[in-house]
Amino acid sequence: MKVFRLDDLDAERDANQGAYLRFLKERTMSAGLYALKAGDTDPQTPHAQDEIYFVVSGRAAITVGEETTTVARGSVVHVPARTPHRFHHITEDLRVLVVFSPPEP
Repeated sequence: MKVFRLDDLDAERDANQGAYLRFLKERTMSAGLYALKAGDTDPQTPHAQDEIYFVVSGRAAITVGEETTTVARGSVVHVPARTPHRFHHITEDLRVLVVFSPPEP
């Protein structure tokens, strides 16, 4: 079993001065914490893996392919592999748990 505390992950991500921290990589999946400040631009490009986003805190819009919706704490979004996607109109600092399957390289 592996157990992670969100506050510890956020502190590690912040200490590494990056928006993304991968904290788990297993044979069939990986997981990370992604954070963007209000007003930030999300530089993502499509990934080769399916993704699940779970919004831990914050508020933003997300566009996946041709669809756009608003997300906030508790929102869960599936992004199919190779589909263009991006958070935008980030109005509250955003923290998102990201799960990739298969794992990101």
